[in-house]
Amino acid sequence: MKLTFVGAAQEVTGSCFLVESGDLRFLVDCGMFQGGREAQERNQQAWPFDPREIDFVLLTHAHIDHCGLLPRLAALGFRGPIHTTRTTADLLPVMLADSAHIQEMVWTRAQREQSSRRRRGSPAGKAAAGTDARPRGGDGLLYTVAQAQACIEQVHGVAYDSEVRPHERVRCVFRDAGHIIGSAIIEVWLEEGARRRKLVFSGDLGQPARPVVRDATPIAQADLLVVESTYGNRLHRPLAETIDELVEVIEETLRRRQGNIIIPAFALGRTQELLMLLARLRLQGRLPPLQVFVDSPMAERVTEITIHHPEVLDDETRALLGRKDLSANGMKLSFTRTVDESIALNRIKAGAVIVAASGMCDAGRIQHHLRHHLGRPECAIVIIGFQAEGTLGRRLVDGVKRVRLFGEDIPVRARIHTIGGLSAHADRDVLLRWLRGFERPPSQCFVVHGEAQTARGFAQTIHEQLGWTAQAPLAGQQFEFD
Repeated sequence: MKLTFVGAAQEVTGSCFLVESGDLRFLVDCGMFQGGREAQERNQQAWPFDPREIDFVLLTHAHIDHCGLLPRLAALGFRGPIHTTRTTADLLPVMLADSAHIQEMVWTRAQREQSSRRRRGSPAGKAAAGTDARPRGGDGLLYTVAQAQACIEQVHGVAYDSEVRPHERVRCVFRDAGHIIGSAIIEVWLEEGARRRKLVFSGDLGQPARPVVRDATPIAQADLLVVESTYGNRLHRPLAETIDELVEVIEETLRRRQGNIIIPAFALGRTQELLMLLARLRLQGRLPPLQVFVDSPMAERVTEITIHHPEVLDDETRALLGRKDLSANGMKLSFTRTVDESIALNRIKAGAVIVAASGMCDAGRIQHHLRHHLGRPECAIVIIGFQAEGTLGRRLVDGVKRVRLFGEDIPVRARIHTIGGLSAHADRDVLLRWLRGFERPPSQCFVVHGEAQTARGFAQTIHEQLGWTAQAPLAGQQFEFD
């Protein structure tokens, strides 16, 4: 058996692992790299495998850094099934269609700019500008909306804790990872002759006792373990302290400073958890009356899917959703659908909480709200999720004084608050606690989905505290097991 770490190896995005055994080849995740020009270039590069030779894909969850290249995989020849949880299967049409729409917009904008440069150049360039500019392979367009929709036909949803057999030599079970709705730890049993080997892929593990989702499922055994390490080098603030900080930021900004609060949030997971938390705090009387705008059509669709999957929600969220007076308790919640409605939000000068994607501030409607609010000292930008290297969100967290948005140089005068305790990722101690649930050490433990220093450091922590053999593989590195 061979295991190749295609992505999320000493990096946080691009999750993709290739398993080979004889003539069998399958992937666990097929995610997009995120964070600047280098990530875009990596998404365009050829994989170290032929998509036509992949038998099936196992998908841990619906975040784009785990599923975002599935349409490209299918467009380049993959014809097998994609197995995932039922909730993730319901989320994928929303997530992948939105991703494809962004790809097409970026491509169209690039073509328009290229055409403009040609018109300003040579006569030959002017002639070229009038030629057909439809997407072709290798021209920078990752995939189209039509290709994303076609890819969905290959998705098969399975219930948590039930067995699926994607191949005569493979069986697997999806366990709740507690990260977002539908997120899974995948247990894989692979038969090789007389031997059966068990592989476990943690996916992204959640922090316990967070809103909406249940806690991650403990796993007892594995021969080979692939575990995430996003926050493997730090601890989150206790949830009670985090909530106190959030309440203080909201009170300070809305009541005393008379400004707005802008919250970049992933449309899937972060937005729903934040809404549940705000509703709960308002019910408890800890917050003033709130005017909350979710400026993301995708977040609205994801919220609807969340409501229709009560079987994956925690008890408190089910009880909160069952209240008839949720919208009448002093928290006015509005979802904006059209571009005009989104633009109108920027005419509100005070008293609004605006939640918008993308969560790392690199695309989407959040950039327009940052453009209108970063220069206002009475406003606050509240960061509630992980910000990868190279993203605008990471630069804001790191204290950048000026940013460039839509060709404008914007000073950063608004207060930047990082509320790390609301993260959907397990911190170091929670990861170690989950690992201690194994009855015996895996023969190999691979640490992934963490920035280079974090992943290497967490591998060392595992070795020192648990006595396991652990390492952080590099992108492209392959391991062979007899």
